[in-house]
Amino acid sequence: MKKKKEDKELYFIALVPDEPVYSEIWQLKEEVRDRYDSKAALRSPPHITLQMPFKWKAVKEKILYNTLASIAEGFIPFDLTLNNFGAFEPRVIYVHVEDSEQLISLQQEVIKQAASQWHIYQMSGSRPFRPHMTIAFRDLKKPKFYEAWQEFESRQYQAKMSVSQLTLLKHNGRTWDIHKNFPIGGIKI
Repeated sequence: MKKKKEDKELYFIALVPDEPVYSEIWQLKEEVRDRYDSKAALRSPPHITLQMPFKWKAVKEKILYNTLASIAEGFIPFDLTLNNFGAFEPRVIYVHVEDSEQLISLQQEVIKQAASQWHIYQMSGSRPFRPHMTIAFRDLKKPKFYEAWQEFESRQYQAKMSVSQLTLLKHNGRTWDIHKNFPIGGIKI
């Protein structure tokens, strides 16, 4: 059945790392798939989620673009440190993102504008913002989680990533695609 233009699409807002971090995280996702039979994380590019998935009419994408461009222009590029691994038992393993005031401010602005401009609200009782890059989730079976976590808990990984753009991702029916990037500080990438 073909979608109508009025149908809503799925979107989310994130920070997607540049190379070489992008490829390093992707390789970790592939390792988890190959060794622990968890491939769900491969359905999206490596990213730090700022706004959870939401539905929006594709014909009204320009409203999303304008708001995200405005948010991005209000910040200056900054760096983030990725340091080792963390987990949300019993299914999620991720690369830990160290605390950053700039990141928290950016995420809070995205949430605030999503509510005021698009009428998309955080669910009450939703988890606090814990920035991370998921390498395994949803389809990681509990026994495999504990096996994988035993390795990743003590494994070392360090990287720096530059945050120079906000990314709008869109679901294509099977996977998440990078739909549009918005340069932070208005700097063209």
